[in-house]
Amino acid sequence: MSKVSVRFENVALAYGPTQVLRDITLTIEPGEFFALLGPSGSGKSTLLRVLAGFAQPDAGRVLVDGRDISRIPPWERDIGMVFQNYALWPHMTVARNVAFGLEERRLPRADIDRKVAAALQLVGLAELGVRRPSQLSGGQQQRVALARTIAIEPKVLLLDEPLSNLDAKLRVHMRSELLALQRKLGITTIFVTHDQEEALSIADRVAVLDQGVIQQTGTPMQLYDHPVNRFIAQFVGTINLFDGEVTRANGQATFVSTGLGRVAVAADAPANGRAQLAIRPHAIRLSGDESAREADRIWLEGTVIHREFLGEFVRYVVRIGDAELTADEPHYMGGRIYEPGEAVGAGIERAQFKLLAI
Repeated sequence: MSKVSVRFENVALAYGPTQVLRDITLTIEPGEFFALLGPSGSGKSTLLRVLAGFAQPDAGRVLVDGRDISRIPPWERDIGMVFQNYALWPHMTVARNVAFGLEERRLPRADIDRKVAAALQLVGLAELGVRRPSQLSGGQQQRVALARTIAIEPKVLLLDEPLSNLDAKLRVHMRSELLALQRKLGITTIFVTHDQEEALSIADRVAVLDQGVIQQTGTPMQLYDHPVNRFIAQFVGTINLFDGEVTRANGQATFVSTGLGRVAVAADAPANGRAQLAIRPHAIRLSGDESAREADRIWLEGTVIHREFLGEFVRYVVRIGDAELTADEPHYMGGRIYEPGEAVGAGIERAQFKLLAI
């Protein structure tokens, strides 16, 4: 399959008084596995439907491989879409479901049979062509939906929350299979999800939407490590945010808040004025023994007020002054456990501070 680019230029769409998409401009590179991430109602599925041709924008245009397809009907766009509910015909066999799009294109029967066999082989269902969808597991049904879309050899593959109906363990397995299949085909793929873990684990790049606006686009690590605003910081991963002010004196920048007090920060911090200090929970180390604390960390004294065991790590909430700090400690058998009410120090490397201008 050929690799093509996808570009949205100033796309806007409203349903009555509700503005769903607001001046969206976005480029997806050829062969890229791209995720649209955001909460319900953010506009991510609508943007996908605009690309597929199921929704018509009020303004802007959509280009595939440099060609404007904004006014082309869906069936002429050469775009394949896998829906959240898979949309399989229950009365048809697996093979007939996969053949459906090819039959609509009136291809010769020999070509249809060959393409169906190849698609089922690709998704690991070569032996299940005679079954009905009701005789398959959720993961197998998803593969049938994928095979049906792949069989028509689209230029772009659209996935609209395809894993949401699967249980947690199968979702993890299927997302790795999706990525492996996409890499094998080399097809430009756009994946819509509200699940940040899904997006961060398999996408080359991610665009995060909120209220019809792209808040930030970047690699998963860029979004996680360098959020551009409060929404991204809170939506992508778990984070501590503290309101305060940045002051400078003698070349040293300091963040001052009523909760944390005065904390020295990097010299390239935002200019003097209101700001927010962001700290990821896993970047914090707890210690009840002052003599064992690393000197290269800033230590804030507090009290444990809540503890939550999450398997791989223990999540603590520590009260520091008027603020509450969430800290994630790796869990080891026989490791140190802090009890609610226990005094601890919360140690943070200055390099792990992220300041957000307000």
